Amino acid sequence: MKILLLGGNGQVGWELQRALAPLGELVSLGSVASHNPGGLCGNFADLSGLTQTIRVVRPDVIVNAAAHTAVDKAESEPELAHLINALAPEVLAQEARHLNAWLIHYSTDYVFNGKGESAWTETDHTEPLSVYGKTKLEGEQRIAAHHAKHLIFRTSWVYGARGGNFAKTMLRLAAERERLKVINDQFGAPTSAELLADVTAHAIRALPNHPEYAGLYHCVASGETTWHGYARYILATAHALGVTLKAGADQVDPTDTSSFPTAAQRPLNSRLNTNKLQKAFGLTLPHWQTGVRRMLTEISGK
Repeated sequence: MKILLLGGNGQVGWELQRALAPLGELVSLGSVASHNPGGLCGNFADLSGLTQTIRVVRPDVIVNAAAHTAVDKAESEPELAHLINALAPEVLAQEARHLNAWLIHYSTDYVFNGKGESAWTETDHTEPLSVYGKTKLEGEQRIAAHHAKHLIFRTSWVYGARGGNFAKTMLRLAAERERLKVINDQFGAPTSAELLADVTAHAIRALPNHPEYAGLYHCVASGETTWHGYARYILATAHALGVTLKAGADQVDPTDTSSFPTAAQRPLNSRLNTNKLQKAFGLTLPHWQTGVRRMLTEISGK
């Protein structure tokens, strides 16, 4: 099996490099051609370059971990977000169809309006609030319209030990300040890039014998919390690991979303129902605290 991984240098892509390597020949590309083998194109702003790369590599599976994920910046550069999040995935779907290859793609809870308290299912009505959410939804739709052999994993609150993330920000601020203020009216499940990569590898192994598994799935860690609850857990765990901080879990004050105005509107309810995924692939998704503790242990060196 030959796998083409796009966005291989991002948080999810980095973990995918690990998880996909045992499955076959892996070609991992970032956005800078000079850093890629043979100068292959992984730049999603270059659609013709992407097309040519896929035709040269001729993969059995394309895994797309690339996206325009700067949620607020997308509001001021909607054309670029549309190119990367909608038009480029369409190209991947078209080329995958020509090769009869599988396409694996990642989407977001931002396709929903964030109302209510129930966990969103794959069949629920979509109503994105931001340019980012709208372009990611269009990417889903373009893939589904062009190629039946696809898996789309919607996820939320993604973090990884590599690169910046919410936990690292909280640890830095808690080392500098004696009190923190964190949003308490947005609900979701922090989901590790490691978990997404492992689920992807498991799914790819199942696909040859189960083509009926094609389609859209929600993939997040189990349980739920708020950013405030997430921050408290981070600081409590860091303290238990022996990390020295000025602010602890009890010094994290709750506030609402309006206290931190942003260019893009965030959904308040980012809960995603994963029953479809767990049933189809025979998976049990771990609680969000499990992955966060693992990541904190790794970055603290304890």
